Amino acid sequence: MAELGVALIGAGMVAATHLAAIRDANGLRLTGIWSRDPARAQASAPGARVYPDLAAVAADPDVTFAIVITPPNARAAIIAPLVAAGKHILLEKPVARDLAEARAVVDLCADAGVTLGVVFQHRMREASQAAAALVASGDLGPLGLAEINVPWWRDQAYYDAPGRGTYARDGGGVLINQAIHIIDLALSLTGPVASVQAMTATTRLHQMEAEDVAVAGLRFAQGAVGWLTASTASFPGGAESIRLHFARGSLHLEAGILTLSHRDGRVERIGAQAGTGGGADPMAFTHDWHQAVLQDFRDALHEGRAPLVTGQGALAAHTLIDAITQSARLGQTIEVAS
Repeated sequence: MAELGVALIGAGMVAATHLAAIRDANGLRLTGIWSRDPARAQASAPGARVYPDLAAVAADPDVTFAIVITPPNARAAIIAPLVAAGKHILLEKPVARDLAEARAVVDLCADAGVTLGVVFQHRMREASQAAAALVASGDLGPLGLAEINVPWWRDQAYYDAPGRGTYARDGGGVLINQAIHIIDLALSLTGPVASVQAMTATTRLHQMEAEDVAVAGLRFAQGAVGWLTASTASFPGGAESIRLHFARGSLHLEAGILTLSHRDGRVERIGAQAGTGGGADPMAFTHDWHQAVLQDFRDALHEGRAPLVTGQGALAAHTLIDAITQSARLGQTIEVAS
């Protein structure tokens, strides 16, 4: 399998994770890094090539795809010269600040004929993949109830960083920046939500523009009901969890472990305990899952198939987040667009 060249776009908090993932992945090679702050780019990847601008990335024949880890504002403008040059794109979540912008990014890549993948690394955990296979088998019967919980913590210093937790840069708060990971994973298991009744707020624990807490009642298209709670005000922060209750048993995903409780009393556990970044250190997690995302994207390009999480697939989480936000603003139940 031929080695693929990878450019990293951005030098923010998650850059070290991606650089470690590229380093340890088979069949990938870092061609260079670009950031609006060249000194930060050089510090992130000592000895690596620092591109002077995006045009230089687009013109580099060694670049097969670019990993874009910049904040979500102006994503389309950032990737436009890359997709025009035929470079495939792997985006850190979210795709963009809101559903309309995210759709525009997906369309931009589709029109250019390039592959767009999204980094939802929680899908790559052993426990998550075992849960997906079990749900797909139908052995547990129909889903009745879903409980989705993201009890995370971020201190005020996190939100004091310029633009963080604002609508102009991030598109929102806990929903689109933190809970989107678990929302994507949950929807991959439950299927789409049909309607939502929600409340969002900014607690007195943070000074920030967007929400640091969200609560939503959910009615799923396949008939189940459930709820989502998400917070970055839950000190000291805990592991996100998904509990799905089926006719013949229940799944519990938390901190890298799947617990399967059968109605006949049997209990099975799959996976290994892992940090999630839910506490004061947002980066307290392994780079193994990002490495798995990169390797899946590499294989997808070699095999001419879609990656595990496509841009189109990522729109499901954006669609629900938009509906939750709208429901909270209007104070009424919102039908979720299909």
